[in-house]
Amino acid sequence: MNKTEFIEAMATRTGCSKADANRALGALIEIISDTLQKGDSLSLPGFGSFEVRSRAARTGRNPKTGEELKIAAAKVPAFKPGAAIKAAVNGKK
Repeated sequence: MNKTEFIEAMATRTGCSKADANRALGALIEIISDTLQKGDSLSLPGFGSFEVRSRAARTGRNPKTGEELKIAAAKVPAFKPGAAIKAAVNGKK
């Protein structure tokens, strides 16, 4: 499912217009991004949680040349699905 299909499904299920669904999706993405940018986590019970994890610096290899290179430490966004999503994916309700 792509963004357009998601917006159409959201508009259909909520009874709002596609424009309203698009604005709601944009607001959701913006809120999640702003929260993670601050270093906070966001929990949506029954769905899952978004958080920022720290990835340590490490040594990697250029696959083309085999040369070693240093990969800097970084903060990465992460999503941990909730029990309801896990059950739905596994066909359990």
